[in-house]
Amino acid sequence: MGKLVTLVLLGSLLCKALSGHWPWELWQKGEQSQKEAQARGLLGVNRQATRAEIVDAHRRQIARVHPDRGGTNEAVHAANAARDLLLARLDRIEAGRA
Repeated sequence: MGKLVTLVLLGSLLCKALSGHWPWELWQKGEQSQKEAQARGLLGVNRQATRAEIVDAHRRQIARVHPDRGGTNEAVHAANAARDLLLARLDRIEAGRA
């Protein structure tokens, strides 16, 4: 058991030394990028989409899935979550440039 803990510790330190991030930080980034890719797919925008393109794609998606037009509340919530996630990503990028 002690050898396993030592190996995990050494592996974590090596990862931090090589990439500048702890392993769990890298896993979190991977999960975030997967969520962003799903959000882009749902709204039909590319990775370089602007704020206006994201908002327009969200409006089109809401028009398709709104409960008054035969859609579901879950689909509306998914579209809203996708928009919020992508806009938050843009905010982080813009904050990094400032």
